[in-house]
Amino acid sequence: MAENAKQPIQLSDHFTYGRLLRFTAPSVVMLIFTSLYGVVDGFFVSNFVGKEAFTAVNFIMPFLMIMGAVGFLFGTGGGALIAKTMGEGDRAMANRQFSLVVYVSLGLGVVLAALGLLFVRPCAAFLGAQGELLENSVRYGRVILLAIPAYVLQYEFQCLFASAEKPKLGLYVTVAAGLTNMVLDALFVAVFSWGLEGAAAATALSQCVGGILPLIYFGRPNTSLLRLTRTRWMGRVLLQVCTNGSSELLSNISMSLVGMLYNVQLLRYAGEEGVASYGVLMYVNLVFQSVFIGYSVGVSPVVSFHYGAGHRGELHGLLRRSGLVIGASAVLMFLAASFSAGPLSTVFVGYDAELFALTLHAFSIYSFSFLFSGFAVFGSAFFTALNDGPTSALISFLRTLVFQIAAVLLFPLFWGVDGIWLSIVAAEVMAVAVAAALLFLKQKRYGY
Repeated sequence: MAENAKQPIQLSDHFTYGRLLRFTAPSVVMLIFTSLYGVVDGFFVSNFVGKEAFTAVNFIMPFLMIMGAVGFLFGTGGGALIAKTMGEGDRAMANRQFSLVVYVSLGLGVVLAALGLLFVRPCAAFLGAQGELLENSVRYGRVILLAIPAYVLQYEFQCLFASAEKPKLGLYVTVAAGLTNMVLDALFVAVFSWGLEGAAAATALSQCVGGILPLIYFGRPNTSLLRLTRTRWMGRVLLQVCTNGSSELLSNISMSLVGMLYNVQLLRYAGEEGVASYGVLMYVNLVFQSVFIGYSVGVSPVVSFHYGAGHRGELHGLLRRSGLVIGASAVLMFLAASFSAGPLSTVFVGYDAELFALTLHAFSIYSFSFLFSGFAVFGSAFFTALNDGPTSALISFLRTLVFQIAAVLLFPLFWGVDGIWLSIVAAEVMAVAVAAALLFLKQKRYGY
């Protein structure tokens, strides 16, 4: 019998391929829209302000992403615990956990904004920025940092909407935020010529839309499973949330730290043009990885619910179907990256022949990473959903920090700039091997 596409999907359902794709699709699109913020900024800055400003945006972006990474910590870690609690049948406790997570993360966002404003200049200088690159990086970063509390909430609610059985509402909010960014970028940068500050203001205001609208929704009576209520300090709950979400926090911070290291290496081997080329690859990577991350975010509360309910057969089906979905997506991502390399390079750096050639060559190597990265991303998220934070963190730590740092330091010694692009591919291959081994070793414990 064909599935009723209009029938609401609940976490307690049996998930066929069709139901699984329907439930996770909003999270995928939601993450893609979020990743487009930086892409839109990059397009307008590169084409209307210049490649020096474009280089500065890419140079300081990892620092800004670290500031917002706490949102993924509370979103994924909190979502896993909240969904598990609902699976155990305690809705009241789930709402208290949800409220605690949101209140604490909002407070941390304010603290991070203050720290970011204080350290953005010394951090950029420490990483090697000088002269115009340093000043442009600070100018862009200071405006973005004002919206860090909303940025944290936006990342967090992107994960929690799925736990509330409202993934489509999360998508609508993110689309509204994304459209805000695009329209304001065109207005502030292309029409008003406000330069870097205009691009940063457009992104900051869009993050406010993505973070504050959900806060208002969950603060009022609503039709979701969750609502902000009075709560109390629960140290053990926060510890479990932080343990569960540590892999996602570590993954985001590690990617940002590694991004800084890549910029340092590229400045050494290819100059500022290497940093600009890496920026284009990172824009594509953000969008393509959003497919894998969005799917993992969408399916995680389903895994957590059935784990809490003790449905081992459902866990087995979710893992098997997810592996096939990730595999098919990986092939599509690789083909899309290969065929779109020329057009995308033209959009961002087509005005500079040498920079265009460097970027196109980098694409030809980097595209192979998409064949592997999705499996490692899902493997880490799967263990987070099982409330096994340490195993999830191990996969993320090795994938985003150890393997990439080792490769990006060693490979250029043998292959120069090509070694930098190859290092990303090698790190993803090793991460998949680790994730597969851990899934095999833990199967009896969790019964998937």
